[in-house]
Amino acid sequence: MDRNTELSEFLRTRRARLRPEDAGVSLTTSGPRRVPGLRREELAQLAGVSTDYYTRLEQGRHLNVSEAVLDAVARALRLNDTERAYLFELAKPRPRRTQRRRPPRPQRVRPGVYRLLQTLDAAVSPAFVLGRRSDVLASNRLARALIVDFDALPYRERNMIRFMFLDPAARELYGEWENYASEMVAGLRLQAGRNADDPVLTELVGELTIKSPEFRTWWADHNVREKTHGVKVYHHPLVGEMTLSYENVAFPGDADQALCIYTVEPGSPSEEALRLLANWTAPSPDRPAAPSSPSLSPSPAPTPSVYRNPTSENPTQGDH
Repeated sequence: MDRNTELSEFLRTRRARLRPEDAGVSLTTSGPRRVPGLRREELAQLAGVSTDYYTRLEQGRHLNVSEAVLDAVARALRLNDTERAYLFELAKPRPRRTQRRRPPRPQRVRPGVYRLLQTLDAAVSPAFVLGRRSDVLASNRLARALIVDFDALPYRERNMIRFMFLDPAARELYGEWENYASEMVAGLRLQAGRNADDPVLTELVGELTIKSPEFRTWWADHNVREKTHGVKVYHHPLVGEMTLSYENVAFPGDADQALCIYTVEPGSPSEEALRLLANWTAPSPDRPAAPSSPSLSPSPAPTPSVYRNPTSENPTQGDH
C-alpha cells in the first residue's frame, strides 16, 4: 500500500467528519459549502499553517513535515490518541532502501505459550494468540469450540478477519456482527499503517475488498482503532447465547503477538453455557451427550468456508 495515498485519504476523511460548528467556524461568513466537514483553508487556519502547505500535506506531498506541524494538524482535526499515532506513522519519512525487500518471516509461538493455552482450557477460558494481520497463530480447544476449528483450516486461512467476512457462519455466531466486523477493519487499518510494506497484508486487504462489500465500505472510511478489551455476544449453535468479556494481552518482547483471553461473569447463564460447551467438547471417553435442553438444543457445528490465499507466507515447523 502506498503510504502517501494512505496519508492523503486519512486526512481527507478526518477533515470531512469534522463539523464547522464543532471547530468554531462561523457559517454566516463562510459562504455556500460544497464539501462535507471543514474546507482545507479552514483546517489550515486552525492548524496555523498556510492553505498551500496543508493542501500539499493532504495530497501526500509532505516532504520533511515536522512533528510540530503534525501535532497542530492532529489538534485541529481533533484526533484521538490512536488516530494521532497513526498520522505520525504515515507521515514520518522512511529511509531509502538499498536492497530488495524480504518478506516477513513466519511467526513462531513459544512452547510456554502453548502450555499457557492448555492451562486456560482447564480454567474454562477460550484463548488464542493473534499475530500480524490478525492471523490466529495458536488456540486452545475451547476457543476452537467457541469460534471455529482453526487447526482444521489450512495455515493460510487461519485469520480472524478472513473468517469474520468470508465465512457465513460468522454472521450467525456473533450477536452484533456489524459492530465487531467494523472494529476489526479499523484495527486492520491501524496495522496497515504500521506495516505498509507487508505484501501479505496488502493481498489480504485486496481479497477482502473484492469479496466483501461491507469490508470495502468500512475500509474506505479510513477509521483506525485499537481494541485491547471489550465484550462480545455469541449465538453458539450448541449452547445458545453467551456474553463473554475479552482482554488482549501483548507479549513482552514481541509487539506482533497478543494473547486474547475470554472470561464470563461467575454464576451467570453464560458461565453455565460455556462450561457445558467445555464438557461436551472435552477429549474424554466420559464426555457427556449433546445438550438436550430446549434453550440449548444441539445443532451441527458450523462448517468453515475455505478461502485460499496462494501468496501467503509458507508455514514452517512450529509456526501457527
